[in-house]
Amino acid sequence: MALTDTATATASATARPARGAHVPGPARSDRGTRDRGPGPTRSRTAALLASLLGFTVITVDVSAVNIALPAIRTSLHGGMAGLQWVVDAYTLMFAALMLSAGALADRAGARRAYVWGVGLFTLASLACALAPGIGTLIAARVAQGGAAAIVMPASLALIRQAYDDPRSRARAIALWTVGGSVAMAAGPVLGGVLTEAAGWRAVFLLNLPVGAVILALLARTAPSTRRPAPIDLAGQATAVLTLAGLAFAVIEGGHLGWTSAPVLGAAAMAVAAGLGFYVTEKRHPAPMVPLGMLRDRRVSVSLAIGFAVNAGFYGVVFLLGLYFQQLRGMSAIAAGLMFVPLAAIITSTNLVSPRMAERIGRRRVIVAGQAVLALAMFVLLPLAADTPLWLVLVLLVPTGMGGAFAVPALTALLMDAVPAERAGTASGLLNSLRQTGGAMSVALFGALLVSDGTTGFSVGGMREALLAVGLLLCATAALAAWLLPRDGR
Repeated sequence: MALTDTATATASATARPARGAHVPGPARSDRGTRDRGPGPTRSRTAALLASLLGFTVITVDVSAVNIALPAIRTSLHGGMAGLQWVVDAYTLMFAALMLSAGALADRAGARRAYVWGVGLFTLASLACALAPGIGTLIAARVAQGGAAAIVMPASLALIRQAYDDPRSRARAIALWTVGGSVAMAAGPVLGGVLTEAAGWRAVFLLNLPVGAVILALLARTAPSTRRPAPIDLAGQATAVLTLAGLAFAVIEGGHLGWTSAPVLGAAAMAVAAGLGFYVTEKRHPAPMVPLGMLRDRRVSVSLAIGFAVNAGFYGVVFLLGLYFQQLRGMSAIAAGLMFVPLAAIITSTNLVSPRMAERIGRRRVIVAGQAVLALAMFVLLPLAADTPLWLVLVLLVPTGMGGAFAVPALTALLMDAVPAERAGTASGLLNSLRQTGGAMSVALFGALLVSDGTTGFSVGGMREALLAVGLLLCATAALAAWLLPRDGR
């Protein structure tokens, strides 16, 4: 998770039900009424630390694995398609299950759901580290992504439960957000150091002691309430099938051929599952994606922009991890260090964006952010094996600024567009669409990187991918300028 994925998730933690809105009940403790739990101060501190560590570890895992991809390819003898699936298996499951993970946290209780998520993530990390082949690694990454989808909303719900005072809760969420930014900056460097010093398996083994610490902290937190939140199983299943079919068609299309039987079959499955999702959500009494919400242009345009922004950012991160090591011959550590300035730019821009939105309006900030990110795709087009490294860092400046400038204003606009009782649903939907955009861009970039029939790094394919995503961002920027309210509300 990158840019300000934290902003979309934070909205669901801070939102309160609208006056008159139905709140399911009765609430039940996940340990029974006789268990009063630990003291309030100790419990709050433990909850905050557990939430912070959980969000940090699922963030580090994404960026660290990107740096480890060349080593994984050498060790497990996987091709470009295998590397794409190592990234996308995680991202797609995270995106798909995020839609109903919040309801699961409500039904099970935040603490219990968090224990499940962290426990599964830790076991899946061990399976990744022990994977004997690329197929086993991909399967373990699927489990990791599903666990991460549970961890994200449960970690925020745990903070919301622990801090009743709005000011204290705001400070706690701010620390949680900063933790994500630090993790994003540290991930590539940590991934490079671990890969260089102990091999790529160490990237996953690191999650084991962290998971143990989180579970120990959770034992010291107060019990959570459980509410009978409905879970849309049919909608969830069709969402997974749609995304899986679409990803398979894009990833394998670049390797098997776009008209090959498996690719056409996967595309047909994606279309059929997508139609099934639409029908299911239209008829379900409690759909996880209320279709009526999408009629508001602020919601639909925000989702399209979120998809495009993450497509640009995730695609570039995937691309550069391979560019630095495969085309430039850099070590894993050196490649990881190249991402530190990018993360610093993102963090600082996140702080500036809300103030600019207040001054000039959200619409202008959203349009400007996409325009800058589109420019980032275009200025990277001349990138080659002999491009001076200082120039590469300069060219990455708009990549860090663009999305980080647009997303906070985008999230605020979306939250204003939906009723308070739908804030969690809208937040989860935006986060899911953003992760899907990232997964699809990795699929596209990987397919085009080997478009010349080699197993290496195609500079021509890289430029085609950058151009495609740049044009997509231009289109969504124009859409925002045309359809979003001029007063930014």
